[in-house]
Amino acid sequence: MMARRNLKGTWIQALIGFFSPVLFILVLRWAVLEPYVIPSGSMIPNLLVHDHLFVKKSAFGLRMPFSDRWLWNWSQPQAGDVLVFRYPPSPAVFYIKRLVGKPGDHVEINDGRIKVNGKAWTLTPIPAPAGQDEDFHYFLENNGEREYIVRFLNEKPDPSSVAEWDVPAGKYFFVGDNRDQSSDGRVWGYVPEKNLIGKAWVIWLSCDEMLESARFVCNPSTMRWSRFFRSGGLD
Repeated sequence: MMARRNLKGTWIQALIGFFSPVLFILVLRWAVLEPYVIPSGSMIPNLLVHDHLFVKKSAFGLRMPFSDRWLWNWSQPQAGDVLVFRYPPSPAVFYIKRLVGKPGDHVEINDGRIKVNGKAWTLTPIPAPAGQDEDFHYFLENNGEREYIVRFLNEKPDPSSVAEWDVPAGKYFFVGDNRDQSSDGRVWGYVPEKNLIGKAWVIWLSCDEMLESARFVCNPSTMRWSRFFRSGGLD
């Protein structure tokens, strides 16, 4: 009888030892961090294709498991934040863009140049950053709270290319930093608050190519070591 009890206790300890790390990882992904891989060039020059990020899901609060409802909501997204969200036309697809308009904001964009509630986000010309395509024009964009690099095909805006949006309640408006090569809110509109996943936090891995045999794994020979553990214009 004692041997059976000891065997039962050993099995219970083994199960706890096996499932505890699994449970920890699931809770971590649900509440705190989510990995994300940059799929396109819409956020160049700050984020490159195959940059691997951690997304801080707890940046604005904690949602109920398997639900869009908040358990606790302790802060709100701010203009200039780089967020990951569910693409409105296809919620199974995740996008990453920079937040421009919050609920109630009036957004005006002239050929990629932004004005929110009548205030223009300033653009200061800079040389092409190292390793970037010199056929583009690069600027430091400042919205009054933060500054980061954006790029355009044209040095000066086309005065005929002006569009305006009034952001509805419960919705957000996003654009890419690669202003002339980004499919964003200018094309498909607003993102509901419930679609927000979290705030991009840090690049933990980056490479030029993925393995042909495993498209989700970086090719070790193409690692971009200098990008490891960088904020990439996210802060």
